[in-house]
Formats: sequence, C-alpha cells, structure tokens
Amino acid sequence: MGVVRQLAADAVSSIERFVASCEQPALIEPGEDPFPLTAGTYSLDQTPRGLSLSCWTPDRTWTRRILRAGPGRDGRLLLTTERFGKREGTATLADLAQRKDVLRDGRRWKFREQFRRFLSRQFSGWRIAEISTGADLEHSLSPAYSRALLTRGTASYAAIGAPLDSQDPQGVLTFGLIWLDYLRRRAPDRYIEGLAIFVPNTAARVTCDRVRHLRGARFQVFAHAEEGDDYPLDLADYGNFSTKVEPRLSSVPVPAWLRPVLDVTGVAAIELAAGGASLRLRGLEFVRVAPGGEVTFGIDRMRPGSLMHAPEILSLARGLAELRSSDAGSQDPLYRRFPEAWLESMLRPAIDQIDANLFGSPVYGQVPAFAGGDRGLIDLLASDRDGRLAVIEVKASADIHLPLQALDYWMRVKWHLERDEFTQSGYFPGLPLRKDTPKLYLVATAMEFHPANETVLRYFASGIQVQRVGLSLEWRQRLRVVCRSGETASFQNPSFHSTRPAQPHVTGRSQRNPSSDLESESG
Repeated sequence: MGVVRQLAADAVSSIERFVASCEQPALIEPGEDPFPLTAGTYSLDQTPRGLSLSCWTPDRTWTRRILRAGPGRDGRLLLTTERFGKREGTATLADLAQRKDVLRDGRRWKFREQFRRFLSRQFSGWRIAEISTGADLEHSLSPAYSRALLTRGTASYAAIGAPLDSQDPQGVLTFGLIWLDYLRRRAPDRYIEGLAIFVPNTAARVTCDRVRHLRGARFQVFAHAEEGDDYPLDLADYGNFSTKVEPRLSSVPVPAWLRPVLDVTGVAAIELAAGGASLRLRGLEFVRVAPGGEVTFGIDRMRPGSLMHAPEILSLARGLAELRSSDAGSQDPLYRRFPEAWLESMLRPAIDQIDANLFGSPVYGQVPAFAGGDRGLIDLLASDRDGRLAVIEVKASADIHLPLQALDYWMRVKWHLERDEFTQSGYFPGLPLRKDTPKLYLVATAMEFHPANETVLRYFASGIQVQRVGLSLEWRQRLRVVCRSGETASFQNPSFHSTRPAQPHVTGRSQRNPSSDLESESG
C-alpha cells in the first residue's frame, strides 16, 4: 500500500472512531459555523490523490482534502487539510455535547476571519503580519477580541476588533490599548504609529467619545453591522452627550417617626436630587422618602410604610447593622452585597482623606446620571476649595476597565460644566465653579488596582489630571489611604514622543483626534 493510501486509511479510521464516540460530533473550520456530523450530512471518499471529507447543511457545503488526522487539545481531533492553491489549513472535530467551549472558540475563529476581511478592505496596501484570538494572561490579552499587527515598509499599525455578539463590545478599547502597548514594548525599535478599533455599531458612540480623550497614537475607529459591512467613523462627529443634569429640588426632611432609625450605627440619610431622601445602612438602601413625603421600605422589594411600621423598620435597620458590620461573617449575602456602595458610605464623611483640599459637603452621587442603570461603579462629584470639580470613582474589586469607565463619567461632567449646568441646576450652592477640567480620582483598595490600569492611563490626554488612591484592605473597619499615584500627565512612554509622521493609508473619511442632617446625592 502506497504512502498516500496508508495516510488516507489512517485518517478514515481516526475520523470514524472519533465520530462514533461523540454524542454531537461536529466539524469546525476557522471562519465557518460548525457543521454537524450526523448520518446523511457528511461523506468520506478515498481517491488516488488521497482522502476527501465533505459536509453539508441545507444552505452551505464544505469539502477539503484531508492530509493528516491526529489528537488535538481538550480531546478534539485535529485535521490538517489542503485548501485552494495547495495551501495547508486546519479543521477540528469535536463533541459539542461535551465541549461547550468549542462553540465559543468556533465563533471566535469565525470573527477572526471576518476581522481579516475588514483589515484587508480598510488597510489596503498593508500586510497582516499576525492575527490572533488567543489568550495571553501574562500580558492581559483577552481571547474575546481579535487582534492584529499590520505592517507596511518600516511602519506598523495595531488593530483590534469586537464581534457583533460580544458580551462587552465597549471593553475592546481597553484591550486595544493594552495590545498597542504590548507591541511597542515587544519591539521598541519598530515604529507602531496607531491603533485601529473595529466595534459593533451599537458600541461605536462610546468608543469614539473615549478615543477623543486619548493621546500617544493615531486612533481609527470602524463600525460593523449585521450585514457584515464595515465603515470608518469621523471622530469629529462625536463629543455631544445625551445625559442631562436634573434640577436639584429642595430636600424633604425625614419624618419624625423615622428619627430613631437614624440613631442606628451605620445608618446615613442621603439627600436625592429629585427632592427625596434615601436611608442606607453602609450603602444598602432600605428606606426611601419620596418628594411628597411618602415612605417605602424593604431590601429587595420596597413596600409602603407609615407610623405603624416604625418598629418593623427600626428592627430592619438593627438587623442590617448586625449583618453589615465589619465584624460579621463575610459569607452572609447581605454582607457581600454592594461593596462599592459600602465603600462609598465610608468615603462620604471622610472625603478629605482622598484630598485634603476637597470640601466635605456637598458631595453628590450619579450627577449626571447614566441611562441604562448600574455601571458597576460609584460616581461621586465634589469640589475643592478653589471651586474646581473632582470626579471620584469608587471600586471595591479589581477592574481592568476602571480607567475608561471613569473617563466616561469625567467627560460628561466636563461637558456639563462647560455649559454651567451644575450651577444653573442648583448644585454647589454659593460656590463659584471654575471652568478648569475636573480632577479625576480612582479609589480602590491598594491591592485591587488591576496591573493593566496604569498602561491604559498612559494614553489619557495630558489635560486629564488623574490620581489613583489606594486604601487599606481593612477599609470596612477603618478608612485609611496607604498609597497614591502621580497624575497621568507625568507618566512617560517613549513611544509617545516619536517625531516620525503618522500617515497610514486608510480608506474612508479622514480622522481627527481631536435639611442639614442630609448629605447630598443626585440619584
């Protein structure tokens, strides 16, 4: 038996045994949806040239010559195939019933090929030197996004893309900056002039707004849609925000029958911009007073309250005080709930620990408010003694996206400040606010800043004054600042100061980077 026929016979045997052992066998090739391998949907044909495998569904077909078959990772069978032009390719046989991650990998491979087509169209004349969706935990490179390196002569360009079904399409810019920085550090002698970001059209606005406040590279943003079209975006079309500053109404006093609740250790009454009040036990709201004086109470579901409910509400407050105590067991769900809100409750009365020049009152929360609910962050807005606004972002756990999420809020505050909307809406009464760009403070426990946060902060525009404030791990017992970083403007990256021109050929339009017991809160 010839070598070709022996290889073909071995491959047939491997494929048939693997398919017979699977509950839901399927073939996956990068760039294609899986082909189920059920009776009548595939065939193995031996010819003088070797083995041919064909698969089909009602709307598509796949045929390749199989060169070799052998064990792959995670119990899969790896096929080496011959593609058009006698180029070698790969395909994988897997059991979808046993390996759900196969479908995830298949989707990523499919988008990688789509991403390759995007790059070929938008960067005509550039060579795709490398393209990958692999994870690299050491360098914080996520497999959720496809990334690439483009070259043309001595110039290079970094690129990253998020698929339409991405769980976090807005996160692509964070990982894009990490990828760009990684490439620059990996090859310091190579000039990498910019970063191209491909995002679903639903995430285009957020990405463009963020990019307008970055420096250190030429940034290009492209959107893609369900139809597979991709097109460049003009950053000059962005920068206006749909958020608004709601007028701050007169505060509503807490009813006298609720006053005993305020004496429970850990309870704070927070004034709401809409005129009501919120009673919280270390950040967890359990009573709300509406502008008209109506009271509701509860934890997961609020219900109407009145004088007859005073003993029940007091008992609820005391029970929460015990469960959300620094001495309580950390396994209780109510202890673990809303750690950022708990940390915020510690910061409000001690805001001068963040910066001794900050006024302790008023301090507002969620002004302006974001549409769509919780962002996973606590946003505080304060002023220093010179009338300069300070945006304070609070995070109780490591978050690789913290810098850009904080930037989202900072740029909205800046935008409304430039239009005098805080003063006109009744915020910071009696205090003349300066038009200087707001300061930005990132507050978290010292051990919970993600290592990649500093990388992302290097790319912030030089006018954004950022300080990271690290707290001790025992912040629930006592708030104590243990470390601070410098401002972003003082960070240095040699790649930022290259004098070489940044003129990549990119199709499409040109891009231009262009009462007195209450504390205050907006929401």
